[in-house]
Amino acid sequence: MNPDDLLALVNKTMPFGKYEGRLLADLPGHYLGWFAREGFPRGEIGRLLALMYEIDHNNLRDLLVPLRSKF
Repeated sequence: MNPDDLLALVNKTMPFGKYEGRLLADLPGHYLGWFAREGFPRGEIGRLLALMYEIDHNNLRDLLVPLRSKF
């Protein structure tokens, strides 16, 4: 994992779907779980969604709080 990926989670928005426009870090766990079951998209967005799924699944969302306040 690249440390810049954590910053991307708090700065990039979901480009499509039901939660289009929402920060990746703010996507609900059930939505991330759906991607984990059905398959993540290819490319950067898929990689970031998979990372956010792991963070959410392991109850580590608090790790992103300090990054939100930096920017």
